[in-house]
Amino acid sequence: MNHSLSVGIIGGGIGGTALARALWQRGIAFHLFEQAAEFREVGAGIQMTPNAVKVLKALGLQEEIRQVGFLPEAMVGRDWHTGNELFRTPLKDACPELYGAEYYHVHRADLHTILTDGLPEECITFNVKCVGVEWNENGAVALFDDGSRFETDLIVGADGIHSVVRDALWGQNQPAFTGHMCWRALVPVDEYPLPFVQPAASFWMGPKAHVVTYYVKGGHAVNIVACKETEEWIKESWFENSSTQELLDAYEGWNSDLIQLFERTDDAQVFKWGLYDRDPMEKWSRTRATLLGDAAHPMLPYLSQGAAMAIEDAYVLSEALEYFGNDVSAALGAYESERRPRTGDVQLQARERGRTYHLSSPDEQRKRDLVMQEEQAKNPNAVGIKAEWVYEYDATKCKERFAAAATNDI
Repeated sequence: MNHSLSVGIIGGGIGGTALARALWQRGIAFHLFEQAAEFREVGAGIQMTPNAVKVLKALGLQEEIRQVGFLPEAMVGRDWHTGNELFRTPLKDACPELYGAEYYHVHRADLHTILTDGLPEECITFNVKCVGVEWNENGAVALFDDGSRFETDLIVGADGIHSVVRDALWGQNQPAFTGHMCWRALVPVDEYPLPFVQPAASFWMGPKAHVVTYYVKGGHAVNIVACKETEEWIKESWFENSSTQELLDAYEGWNSDLIQLFERTDDAQVFKWGLYDRDPMEKWSRTRATLLGDAAHPMLPYLSQGAAMAIEDAYVLSEALEYFGNDVSAALGAYESERRPRTGDVQLQARERGRTYHLSSPDEQRKRDLVMQEEQAKNPNAVGIKAEWVYEYDATKCKERFAAAATNDI
């Protein structure tokens, strides 16, 4: 197979660097462009569910993710006020057996570091912002704010929810504010475990709000993601400053375990952002340009799949380019056929979880909780947030599906 292709990657976040690593692993030439002066990620936690961990292992990062990750004992649903358990799903021991890989909690910057470690410096350009893309049947060109151009066989937009590449391919279409917002904070842990934070992925569900807490950095910190419905427009930014008091005010009356945790936050490390959404796209690619991650399918955080979907995208695209060689059109067709139905389902199901986590009627809450408890009674491994179908997927088997699709076409 001839792998003389060259790929330009716009964006050096989780998805872009995962693609760079996957292409590098396969000997496919790439050049990554990042507008920041260096690789950097925000100080936030991230859940690497089994579907994403399968890819990280295939990328040769099994030991690295083990070193930086934390293995939660379980996923636990709790009532916002009483703290009563709504469900408890085993993770640490169950996930490798059920889904073929572990479930890790990771600091986002640590994940980014293991993805970028060792990438050839000559294949990365910092301090340039993509301002447009041109394409035809023979190749594509990325245009940058310093007047430079990069001609290549394929341009991949991994440049986030406000993607310049997406706008160039499909026209401007602003994401919609959902009326939901989130706070994030990281609390240092001097002595593990904290008496009021279990070693689990804890989902606290309340009226028009929920909170997720979990350990990262081997138990040396607790990550907080606190989501709430609001009538106030909130900026879409990971760096909008908030405060401990604002967080406490928003969750007044919630369980004392959460309040104790919130009280340990540092004003300088409490941030808030608005949640924005788009409907699934009908097409991602145009001849020699395509999209990946949030540029293609921005995810609400309610299934913890934003980074996981980008990592899956990266692996499948690299596999398609290797499998189809210089036939970029066939590779992009296979990539979209594999990825668009799945990411569309995850987008819509994440949106639905935003509704079910935030039920405000006591009757609706009781019905939801009863269903969770009944499913747990029937199957102790049932995932309370109904995500088994997400975790079962294996992107590393996509070449088998490419081959099967080709056979069916004959």
